[in-house]
Amino acid sequence: MLAIDNTIFVCIDMQVNLVKAMFDRERLIANTRKLIAGFNVLNIPILWTEQNPERLGATLPEIAEVMPASACPVSKMSFSCCGSEDFVHALKESRRSDVLLAGIETHICVLQTAMELMDLGFRVQAAADCVCSRTLGNNAVGIERMRSMGVQITSVETALFELLRTASSPQFRAIAKIIK
Repeated sequence: MLAIDNTIFVCIDMQVNLVKAMFDRERLIANTRKLIAGFNVLNIPILWTEQNPERLGATLPEIAEVMPASACPVSKMSFSCCGSEDFVHALKESRRSDVLLAGIETHICVLQTAMELMDLGFRVQAAADCVCSRTLGNNAVGIERMRSMGVQITSVETALFELLRTASSPQFRAIAKIIK
């Protein structure tokens, strides 16, 4: 199970020129905003990346505006986030063992990141309602490949309530409000 003390959230390549090509972008944006808001309430660290930002643009404003002020995007050229030394360094500095993934594209950058994180010894989950590809088929392939490798597939609500554990948590009301 995800735990507040051991989890870090990685938001992959939610950039202007990529998001507009996704098959279900409205759902992707809305759910990713909820997840970021929930992680902010729970004070869980967030890493976010931008793939070749000079060509693919900056992070979508709707996503960037809910990121914690202390976070800034890690630029990368590799499909896997782990191809960036800055990313791997920040991840190791967090001293977290569990990584929750969201972003695009499911069958490329999210999948390759999941594979390499597992090779590095991290426990990995992916929020199925916060990952997307240009086509439904490629999204399904990415999710199925991750599942077959041992990545736990989750959702926004499942992850946030798993982190809370109980309705008596001081953050419960704030999380419930985000979900609604």
